[in-house]
Amino acid sequence: MATSPPTEKTEIVEHVVLFNIKDEEEEHHPSKVNDMINGLNALNSLDSVVYLTAGPILRTRSLPPSLKFTHMLHARYLTRADLSHYSLHDAHVSVVNSLVKPLCDDVMAVDWSAQLVGPTIPRPGSGMRFTFFKVEDDDGVEDEKAKETIFEGLKKIKESLGVYEQKSYGENFSDRGKGFGVASLAVFPDLNELDASEEYEDQMRSLINKIKISDDHIIAVDYVVPRLTPVTP
Repeated sequence: MATSPPTEKTEIVEHVVLFNIKDEEEEHHPSKVNDMINGLNALNSLDSVVYLTAGPILRTRSLPPSLKFTHMLHARYLTRADLSHYSLHDAHVSVVNSLVKPLCDDVMAVDWSAQLVGPTIPRPGSGMRFTFFKVEDDDGVEDEKAKETIFEGLKKIKESLGVYEQKSYGENFSDRGKGFGVASLAVFPDLNELDASEEYEDQMRSLINKIKISDDHIIAVDYVVPRLTPVTP
């Protein structure tokens, strides 16, 4: 029997944090890195969180020379108020202060609102490609025409994706985004599907060429949703 394509739409808030763990910490204190990742993943139990996982970045496809990231967190919330509640929650503040700040020398956060078709909780093993665009000049002035062109292109790409793929995009509202004002996420069933996504890559490259944006104004990273192990009391 053929499976009907998902049609239900859900308003969601996407939250992505990119971390760079200091070289010496990752090399000499792997247990501390594990503690940080486990501490972040434990936050998925907070009431305001729909979905949250943290883990290593699988690979970086594009990154400005001035930036380096090794790990990331991806979470979803129903509203911006839920994201704010999560950010201010004592458990989150404790993890950031005790586990993240001592290990990381750079952190970047990107948040955007999106309308999802399909599951709000990605399956473990799903392959994800995050792309962030900086559409501003050296003085911090945004190019509204370029931004509009990006959104039009991302909409067309979303409409062309297959039934079992998910596309999310929107305008970043985080003040920790290092000037990257547009965010895009493509979710594939697994890593093999992500690696075989030649059509998606061609569409994104065509969009980038159309807006004539330089590589140092793009961040593109791949991530595989980890399978979390329940915490035993």
